[in-house]
Amino acid sequence: MSAYEKLLSNNKSWAAGMVKESPDFFRNLADQHPEFLWIGCSDSRVPANEITGTLPGEIFVHRNLANLVIHTDVNLLSVLEYAVVHLKVKHVIVCGHYGCGGIKAAMTSHDFKQVLNMWLRNIKDVYRLHRNELEAISDLGKREDRLTELNVQEQVLHLAKTSIIQRAWQHTKAPHLHGWVYGLKDGLLRSVFSMTPDSAIDPIYAYDDLR
Repeated sequence: MSAYEKLLSNNKSWAAGMVKESPDFFRNLADQHPEFLWIGCSDSRVPANEITGTLPGEIFVHRNLANLVIHTDVNLLSVLEYAVVHLKVKHVIVCGHYGCGGIKAAMTSHDFKQVLNMWLRNIKDVYRLHRNELEAISDLGKREDRLTELNVQEQVLHLAKTSIIQRAWQHTKAPHLHGWVYGLKDGLLRSVFSMTPDSAIDPIYAYDDLR
């Protein structure tokens, strides 16, 4: 059996197991009402449902390299708008993880070719903003971990800068924004930053004519 055929076989076993445990499981998934939007890293070691103990239908998920919130990323913005406006999620979680390849790459001066260079530049910008704090950390592993946390913090702030989030905050007092980091070595999630609908943001990013 080939590797991809094994995936199909595993799927059949999983589906049968779910029906055995809960006969109406798939019928109940006809309409999704997730409370959470998860913006995570594409890393295969950080699956949102497994590490939070949730089932399909409970978390709406978007993943990209190094869990970035980029204001020109139509993919990310379409997911965010759908989750906030139509699914009316109560929480948006940006989840990074220690040992992230994107973070490691952004800390080097290596040329990863144009597309990856362009993507990683967003993390380099985070490093530049927090250069003094980061370069005061002599242990490179700890510096990398701190950049991981600061990157999550900046992505949460990027969410708050969008008209999508600001409009929702104004009209529905939701969602709450959370910045988490997952530990590959211990499997634990750590909260490193958060924002509520009444959080202040820099006035230059605030919209005053939202409808």
